[in-house]
This record gives sequence, C-alpha cells and structure tokens, in this order.
Amino acid sequence: MQRIICTLVALHECATHIWHVRLKPQQAVSYKAGQYLQVVMGEKDKRPFTIANSPTRNGYLELQIGAPPGAPYPGEVLDRLREAGELTVELPLGKATLREESQRPILLIVGGTGYSYARALLQYLMDTGLNRPAHLYWGVRHAEQLYEGQEVLEWTGEFPSLTFVPVVEQPPVGWQGKTGLVHEAVLADFARLDQYDIYVAGRFEMAAVVRESLRLRGVSAEQLFGDAYQFI
Repeated sequence: MQRIICTLVALHECATHIWHVRLKPQQAVSYKAGQYLQVVMGEKDKRPFTIANSPTRNGYLELQIGAPPGAPYPGEVLDRLREAGELTVELPLGKATLREESQRPILLIVGGTGYSYARALLQYLMDTGLNRPAHLYWGVRHAEQLYEGQEVLEWTGEFPSLTFVPVVEQPPVGWQGKTGLVHEAVLADFARLDQYDIYVAGRFEMAAVVRESLRLRGVSAEQLFGDAYQFI
C-alpha cells in the first residue's frame, strides 16, 4: 500500500451537499477500478472514500463526497482540503474490483454517492473496450441527486452495451422513470439474476438489504461484489 500526499486541483458542489474532488498525487499511483483510498486524518483516524475514476484516466484521483450539514466524518475532510490544499492518502484498498476474466453481463446497483464506484468501473469498461453488457441502476431519494445522470446518458450513446436506469424514491411531479427502492426496481425488471456479475455500492444498510433480496432470488455469494460485504 502506498501513502502519498495529494494536492487539491478542483473542488465543486455537483449537487446539494455532494462534492466532487480532484486530487493530483505527488507521485505515480497504482490501483484497480472499483478500489478505494483512505484519507489519513491521524494515525488512528483513516477515512475511506471510493476512487471515482478509472486508473485508465490516471494522473488524478477523483472522489465524490456526500457531506450534509452536521456530518463531521466527511465534512472535516473537506474542511482540511479547503484549509491545507492537500491530503495524505493511503491506497489501494478493496477487493470489489471488476472481474475482467468473467464473460457474464454486469449489473451495477448503487445508491447515492455509491455511484462513484460504478463510475470508475464504467470508465474502465469503455476505455479498455470490454464490450460486456452493463446495466446501471442508480437509486436516490430525490431526482436532483442524480448529479451525473446526464453524463451517464451520454455514455449510453458511446457505449451501446450500457443501460442506465435511474430510480427515485420521492419523485417530482412529472417524473417518468422508476420509483421506489433501487433493488426493488432491479427485482421487478429481471426474472433471473443467476447469469450476472452484480456489483453493489451504497450505505451499509442498503448493501445488506440488497444482498438478502438477491439471495432470496437465487444469487450466490460468488456473483456478488461490494466493499461493504467485507464488513457486514
């Protein structure tokens, strides 16, 4: 594992209380799509965040951080960035990387800023020409939290094997897409899931519900990938 200092290049709010961070490592880094890093706030205080860009788009490390008011865990990281202009990070971490040797189609089930995990995997698929069918189901509470939804729609034009399904819990008037919980939308759309590699990212509570729901649908542990499953 590497420990490196990263300089802040860009920080902007891409949706309410969701921040996109671009960092420039002070030395070359090596990681796989789907891995995460730890921000070193102290020797006993290391905070994990998914690397939101594929290593094929290296030179920078990108993060997507949800930091609502009153949430010190992510808020203090952003405060340090603003004050110091740099972070010390450790990487790479995580085993929920893309199974490149597999020929199965891919199903990505993500909630909120868990999209950053899917983003890195999809960038890698596009950049390396791995033309496997991929379905992205992105669940949010409010439609404005689909902060890069337009970019994903553009990717579907460049990457015909990609299907994008946004799912909104509390849809606005006139919403034409899927509503409710993201895993319920998946279960409604797929009669069988035993032929897919399934990647999951989101809050631990969400990941646990998704795992149990998929288990009841016949999905084995060997098909299911997500960093949350190392801890729950």
